[in-house]
Amino acid sequence: MDEEFRSLADRLADEAEAAGESAQCRGLLATEDEEELARVLVERERPLWAREIAAFRLGCGGDRRAFEALVLLLNHRDPERCVSAAHALVLLGDPRTPRAAAALATNTLRTAYALHPVRLLTALRAPESVPALMSTLEPLLAPGDPHWRVALACVEGLGQLGDERARPLLEAALPHPRLGGAARDALGRLDAP
Repeated sequence: MDEEFRSLADRLADEAEAAGESAQCRGLLATEDEEELARVLVERERPLWAREIAAFRLGCGGDRRAFEALVLLLNHRDPERCVSAAHALVLLGDPRTPRAAAALATNTLRTAYALHPVRLLTALRAPESVPALMSTLEPLLAPGDPHWRVALACVEGLGQLGDERARPLLEAALPHPRLGGAARDALGRLDAP
């Protein structure tokens, strides 16, 4: 059991226990039956914790039936669900993932929830990654924008991706009190031989 799965199991066991469904939770965490897990994703009235277990386990196993559920979880208001979904999406390796993560990251109505899609885009290093991070970052450089954590993740991601197209935005981030250090580091990576 890897660390991400252990964290998910502990968190969701608490949710299931609060709902009086500990036995069902243990069953989903232990089953090796992929068809049982896939049924959880489509059956009506299944609780969110059950769908999350099924999507995570199928995604980590490379089963693309988990893709839609994982993308929904990546856009959840609960950061722990987002972290688990991003982990499973990386392991899933579905070619639709970069486009979906880019759509979530650049949705200006959901900027408050864009942190994990931004981090996922950085991890994926896909063709969509740099344009999406730049598009997300640009409006966040406005003075007083409250989403500085998302902006910081964009700056750090652009530094890791090392794409010269990001230079003007990284330079624009230098005077920002919360982004300046990361922007300097990112520009240093661009300038490194």
